[in-house]
Amino acid sequence: MLKDTVLKAFNEQINAEIHSAYLYLSMSAWFQSKGLAGFANWMKVQYQEELTHAMKFFDYIHERNGRVILQPIAGVPADFEGIIDAFEKALAHEQKVTALINNLVDVSIAAGDHASQSFLNWFVDEQVEEEANVIAILDNLRLINGQGNGIFMMNRELAGRSADMTAGAE
Repeated sequence: MLKDTVLKAFNEQINAEIHSAYLYLSMSAWFQSKGLAGFANWMKVQYQEELTHAMKFFDYIHERNGRVILQPIAGVPADFEGIIDAFEKALAHEQKVTALINNLVDVSIAAGDHASQSFLNWFVDEQVEEEANVIAILDNLRLINGQGNGIFMMNRELAGRSADMTAGAE
């Protein structure tokens, strides 16, 4: 059974993961409205990944005989100043999620909850990957100054991304 501090923190993380999904879906809609279907696709895949993360917490809480209590999801921006701005916001958001995951590890350590620490290792590794992916895209966007034929090429490349719904499955 989960200690109250861990349970509370994990329920808050479900909210954070669903909020992340909502943010990426909003970004996907914004890119779609700009005629950038490839960028929209990349963000939609992020949306799907974040929902998968939320469900991992949801299922884990139930495995440990805890109770999931869902909270309202905060609003997200609908407009961005440009492609680079959207990805800068995505990176800042991923850095925030990394801090949240690190805090969950700290809460689990303080509670002496070794099972939750083990569970969280996947998320620690996932956040390294999440930040690296956004940084790589941002580096390319900055290289082309968010304009021109480079956007066309990146849009085509990002259109090929698909969700791996089995990632992290036991």
